[in-house]
Amino acid sequence: MLAEQHILPFGTLLSSPGSHFTYRVLGSCCRLFDREELPWPCCRIQWRSKEPSWRRIGKRFVPDLATKRFPSYVVEILDQEYSEAPFVLTLYWARLPQDVQQWWYRRYVPASAARDSKAKNSKD
Repeated sequence: MLAEQHILPFGTLLSSPGSHFTYRVLGSCCRLFDREELPWPCCRIQWRSKEPSWRRIGKRFVPDLATKRFPSYVVEILDQEYSEAPFVLTLYWARLPQDVQQWWYRRYVPASAARDSKAKNSKD
């Protein structure tokens, strides 16, 4: 069911697999992993000189590879008074097809799409 829909529109209601919670979709998103939250020290951090100086190698925010095959949405939980803040929900039960995975977690915008968006913005 969900695998064919790919992107759920704003306002779509979802039930959790156990039907304990109902969620309202606010929008689709790419779940990012914050490398600053890695345990200290770790293999991504490099020791420089004798004093305790750490520096990060690479980008701070990277796409979360654990969720690459599954859609993520910003949702709000319904029927629960204690949780009004929206949060990111990854639908692990709805696997994305290969072409949609590439669209969902694209690292770079294709040159033709970048030109089209620049042309559109310059007309406005």
